[in-house]
Amino acid sequence: MKTKMIWANLAVQNIQKTIEFYSGLGFSQNGKETDELVSFSIAENNFIINFFIAKRLENALKGKLTNTLNENEVIFSLSAQSREEVEQWVKIVQKAGGTIVSKPENYEQGYTFTFADPDGHKFNFLYWPGM
Repeated sequence: MKTKMIWANLAVQNIQKTIEFYSGLGFSQNGKETDELVSFSIAENNFIINFFIAKRLENALKGKLTNTLNENEVIFSLSAQSREEVEQWVKIVQKAGGTIVSKPENYEQGYTFTFADPDGHKFNFLYWPGM
């Protein structure tokens, strides 16, 4: 058997704030939001991240959620085309209301920074030559 697709499901406190933040980053909404869910398409390969109201996702998981404001769950890495583009993303993230977790820095042969969305979900933008 072969899996056709993979996507992520994350918990949020406020659907409207999530829409404003990810729209501010320039990502496209995937379908129409509901009271419990908003979905965004990320990057050229259309990786989907569904953002559920915390109570709804906790019910689906049949267990407690991680407090992403104080703890870590996962980090999503997004590719950048150059060091300059990494720097541009810092400004876009800040303008959209994200928190810079680590400022841009050299990492081996690459260049990266880490940020958190309003619910504490971590992402980094990474420029890696040849990627």
